[in-house]
Amino acid sequence: MKKKILNPKKYTPECRNCEKGKILPDGVNVFCAKKGIKELNGSCMAFRYDPLKRIPKKAPVIESADPADFEL
Repeated sequence: MKKKILNPKKYTPECRNCEKGKILPDGVNVFCAKKGIKELNGSCMAFRYDPLKRIPKKAPVIESADPADFEL
């Protein structure tokens, strides 16, 4: 039975997040153990999601609070 991605809507199959792929020093391509050199956004049937390779989005900037907002 094929293993499923944790949340298929959030994590699309991309070579940059595959456990078989290694990002090359040029930062544009990935070396896949199965398929050779592929693009970062490419994918294949050998895709296996590796959550440790995912780069999280940056946290949004929170505006500073005004002391008047906390007065009753």
